Amino acid sequence: MDATQVFTVGQQALYTLLLVCAPILLVILGVGVVVSVLQAATQINEPTLSFVPKIVAAVAVLAIAGPWMMTTLVEFLQRTLQSIPHAVG
Repeated sequence: MDATQVFTVGQQALYTLLLVCAPILLVILGVGVVVSVLQAATQINEPTLSFVPKIVAAVAVLAIAGPWMMTTLVEFLQRTLQSIPHAVG
């Protein structure tokens, strides 16, 4: 296994990581911005007020996109494990 194969596997792993994490992170970012704007408009600075909607949004995204995320990760792991004999031999 040479350096280019290691870099390729690392690049694929990072791409898969970003692809799987993006839906949750983007939804939590959007909810955080909306809650922050509402807190600034109403001058209510309660920390739990921003925490609870983010958790609810994260659970909702996991419920909706969870199967797709798991399938993507399993496919990546299968490809990686199946490429080991070619990399070693």
